[in-house]
Parts: sequence; structure tokens; C-alpha cells
Amino acid sequence: MSDNTSRMRTIFRSKTTKALDRIEDPRDTLDDSYDQQVKLLHEVRRAVAEVATAKKRIELQGQEMGGRYQRLGVQARDALTQGHEDLARAALERRALLEGEVAKLQAQYTSLDKQASQLQERERRLTDQIAAFRVEKETIKATYTASAAQVRANEAVAGLSANIDDIGTSLDRARDRVAQMQARAAATDELLSSGVLKDLTAAPDADIERQLAAITAQAEVERRLQSMRDATGSEPAGAGDRVDQGPDGWLSIGQGPTT
Repeated sequence: MSDNTSRMRTIFRSKTTKALDRIEDPRDTLDDSYDQQVKLLHEVRRAVAEVATAKKRIELQGQEMGGRYQRLGVQARDALTQGHEDLARAALERRALLEGEVAKLQAQYTSLDKQASQLQERERRLTDQIAAFRVEKETIKATYTASAAQVRANEAVAGLSANIDDIGTSLDRARDRVAQMQARAAATDELLSSGVLKDLTAAPDADIERQLAAITAQAEVERRLQSMRDATGSEPAGAGDRVDQGPDGWLSIGQGPTT
């Protein structure tokens, strides 16, 4: 049951991750919007420069026409003073035609000046708007990044918790099996000792030798007990079991007189 749940949880996380990957990243969308606004700002600035250039060209042309207009007026006065009324009339006629051309230039200059003012105002507003958008964009991106990191951390913690549950279940099962194996080992040891189970690795007559060793050990115990009963004081009881003092005293166990 636990393995199935873990497998289903893994499949669900995989499908969820793929679905989230297909969702458009809002940070990329914000960056694209910012880039588009910057491009628009560049276009507005280029238009401002072009209008300013055209305005300057008309201004230079108007200055040239204004100089001619003044010279024609001087020439008309000089010709009239010298008695050349026909030349004065011709100069005034040219001056009148030039005045009409200057009026057209003035209209164009006024229109371009107005257009330049509008473009400069749009440039200013767009610059402020882009600056504000950039601050908000970076704030949103930072918030999204932090939230995404938190989601991944939470998912990692949730996955770790699930793994810990699985690990705990595995440990409980391992403990049960170890206990069962220990009990089985103890039981087989007892059965081997009692002879119920035959030790196939033992010598052919090991069972007889084991029984004879047990009888001999029992007889030795009875002999020592009788010896202790027969002792009347010439030898303290248990003298045969005396252990020499010192660090090597244990070596004397079973080596003393037994009678």
C-alpha cells in the first residue's frame, strides 16, 4: 500500500511539473513588455530627432528667404531713388512672391514646432512610464522568484516527509524480520543441543561423545561433593577449588589437588 502511494505521488508530481512548465513564465512576459516599451521610446526619440532636423532645415531656408526679402526691399528703394521705377516695381513683385513662399515656410515651421513639442512631451511621459514599469517589473520578478523557490522548498519538504514515512515503515519491517530471525536462531540452537535436530556438520559419533562428556562431568561433580562431605578438618572444604591470588590466578582453576 505504501509503495503504491509513493508511486502515485511520484507520478502526480511529474505530471504537475510538466503542466507548470507549459505555463508561460510571467518574468519573461514582463521582460518582453519592457523591451517593447523601450523600442517604442527609441522610435519616439528618433521621430523627435527627425522633426527637429526638418524644423532646422526650414528655419535655415526661411533665414535665406528673409535675407532675399530684405535685399529686394533695399533694391526697390534704390531703383526708385535713381528713377528706375520699372526696376523698383519688378523688385517689389519678386518680393511679394517671396513673401508668399515665406508664409508657407512659416506654416510648415509652426506645424513642425507643434509636432516636436508633442513628441517631446510623449517622450517625457513614456520615459517616466518605462522607469516606473521597470521598478514594478523587477519587484514582481523578485516576488515571483521567491515564491517559486518557496514552492520548490515546500514540495521538497513534502517529498522528504513522504520518504521519511516510507523509511519508517521499512525500518519497522526490518526490525520484525530481525526479531523473527533471532528467535529462529535461538530455537534451532536449542533443538540442536537437545538432539531433535541433527548437526550434519558434526562427527559421526559426536552425539555419543557429547552424552559421555555430560556423564563424566556429572560424575566429577558428585566425586567432589563427596570429597567435601568426607573432609573432617584436615583440609578446608573446597580446597580443591582454591584459586591462587594475583593477575594469573585464573590459570590455577582446575589445576590444584582434587582430593
